[in-house]
Amino acid sequence: MLKNKQAIVSRATLFQVSRNGNFHTFYMNIAFDAKRAFQNNTGLGNYSRTLIRSLAADFPQHQYFLFAPKPTTMFPVSAFSNIHTVLPTRFLHRKLRALWRSKWVTPELAQRGMDLYHGLSHEVPFGIHNSGVKSVVTMHDLIFERFPGQYNPIDVFTYRRKARYAAHAADRVIAISEQTKADLVQFYNVHPGKITVCYQSCDPSFEGLHTASSIAAFRAAYHLPEKYLLSVGSVIERKNLLAVVQALRQSGAALPLVVLGNGDGYMKKVKAWIAREGMEKQVIWLNEQGRMKGEELPLLYQGATALLYVSLFEGFGIPILEALWSGTPVITSQGSCFAETAGNAALYVDPLSVEAIAGAIRTITTDEALAADLREKGFIHARHFTPEKCAAAVMEVYRSLF
Repeated sequence: MLKNKQAIVSRATLFQVSRNGNFHTFYMNIAFDAKRAFQNNTGLGNYSRTLIRSLAADFPQHQYFLFAPKPTTMFPVSAFSNIHTVLPTRFLHRKLRALWRSKWVTPELAQRGMDLYHGLSHEVPFGIHNSGVKSVVTMHDLIFERFPGQYNPIDVFTYRRKARYAAHAADRVIAISEQTKADLVQFYNVHPGKITVCYQSCDPSFEGLHTASSIAAFRAAYHLPEKYLLSVGSVIERKNLLAVVQALRQSGAALPLVVLGNGDGYMKKVKAWIAREGMEKQVIWLNEQGRMKGEELPLLYQGATALLYVSLFEGFGIPILEALWSGTPVITSQGSCFAETAGNAALYVDPLSVEAIAGAIRTITTDEALAADLREKGFIHARHFTPEKCAAAVMEVYRSLF
């Protein structure tokens, strides 16, 4: 491990020489903001865990350091000899872990010989631009800038402060879609040349297809019918679930809708509409049936007739990719990032048109040939988003810094 800033400079110089053909090996100490890898079991956590594992497996010559406020069992890394966990050690740092992560960790990076720091979710520690350590930040979306009214004003202020600083202080910015890249240019005036689009992948567990008997056993365990439509995501206004259940009613489809997601005020609004229309038996709130295990999620997708993902706006839309890998036809929205993620393997609708969503539901549930065609196209398109391709693209960004 490197001991000081001078060592970092000389290693970076070594790589410059290797790029000119005189040396062929450059080993990096790469640090990550690993809070969400250890504490978040959904989107940002999955992105962090999948990327770190893929980098460690595909580029084993480097050492990977997970700077985490606290460890958990959510991300076991013992199988990788080149992954190391770094926790706050000083008394005050352990007491104020959030402050350690957002600011006090900065001088530690150079002291511990880090060549590069990667903020995996919209932020880098303050002061890193003066630390001598190269930095990269992944920006997933700027939805809070587009829909500030759907957030607590204090949260918007906090998100904006961290994201704006990260976008300008980091040496390179990774956007997970062209849509997010465009938003960074529009809202924060980030130079397009500083931003690289590196499409994310989903958990590798979605790449394996399960047997009909395994899917049937899963359905029985959660009391699900043989056929159902699926909605995955937080039950918030932007996700547009009310329009989906209204469209389901209008479509006349007999299939129930299984909803995987939690919410608060908006969820109550959706449930109230369902109750008024007498649709309680047609909408199944899966989280009320019991807590699903992460490894069961591919079974949920593979048992579905189609995924309904007609959000108003997203940074990438990971449930779409999960559905494509699962062989599940997708109905999704026009605009935003959705065409990047789904390609030619989805039915696109105006998310503000209940009639359009209803028509797509009728089509996907009655046209077997179309559903089969979308499944085949989905398998093909999903292969653009493998963990290996994501890791390779990110590593190219790292290498561009030296």
